[in-house]
Amino acid sequence: MGLRQLVTFVWNHPLNAGNRVAALGRVFRWQLASRLMVGPVALPFVEGTSLFATRGMSGATGNWYCGLHEVRDMAFVLHLLRADDHFLDVGANVGSFTILAGGAVGARVTSVEPIPETFAHLERNVALNGLAARVRACQCGLSDSSGALRFTKGLDTVNRILAEGEDSGVEVPVRTLDDLVGSDVPVLIKIDVEGHERSVLLGASRTLADPRLLAVVMETNGSGARYGISDAELVSLMQVHGFSAYGYDPFDRRLVDASQADGNTVFVRDRATVQARVLDSKRYRLINGTI
Repeated sequence: MGLRQLVTFVWNHPLNAGNRVAALGRVFRWQLASRLMVGPVALPFVEGTSLFATRGMSGATGNWYCGLHEVRDMAFVLHLLRADDHFLDVGANVGSFTILAGGAVGARVTSVEPIPETFAHLERNVALNGLAARVRACQCGLSDSSGALRFTKGLDTVNRILAEGEDSGVEVPVRTLDDLVGSDVPVLIKIDVEGHERSVLLGASRTLADPRLLAVVMETNGSGARYGISDAELVSLMQVHGFSAYGYDPFDRRLVDASQADGNTVFVRDRATVQARVLDSKRYRLINGTI
């Protein structure tokens, strides 16, 4: 993202509406500091947590600029989960959602990140926030069967499995979601695997059938097309397991029509139960307000 695009994104971000000038100040302070400082910097996050960031980490710095980079999905995680619930973070990257769930809410987290370099950043953020006892960090990928797959590397938040005809990358062990969680079924799963979602779901049939799983937040932005998979296939597969597709309004705390999902969809098994949970949640302190 170029500087002009970044400024536009931060200016228009809903959590910055009350003080856009301060938000732009965070942008320019970071742009300067990241060029002068050597090594990672711990940036404030939610409810007293922090995230290490270095230049080029768009996910971590987006949270510094905007409070919650992905406000709809991150707020849904905050509002749905309770302390000691089990949260599964598939495609954890440096750990933004993991730290939200484990650090801000106090949930137990299984955090899955396949890329070795990125996994090291995830472990560093877990340690920074004192969450080693609460977070199970797994350096592997998830798919429809166990084995190994090759992934891209060095692409920050958009590393992915290599498509047919691509080479290089790094080989990573993969497991099925069902094998990974065993009988400890999560309350909530976040899946962000840059187009490989269908294979992850095919390896999760037992977990998806379990009523303890209330919701799945999943990327539906067309990225599966590179593997010949459409978003409609993902929606159909979730419907087979009894889930309906929604968006989330983080300010009114309402499940809304899926057309408002902004690239990620919230799949819910029991709308009434989930709606009651998010309405009953506490408010969380951000760097630019509360939610």
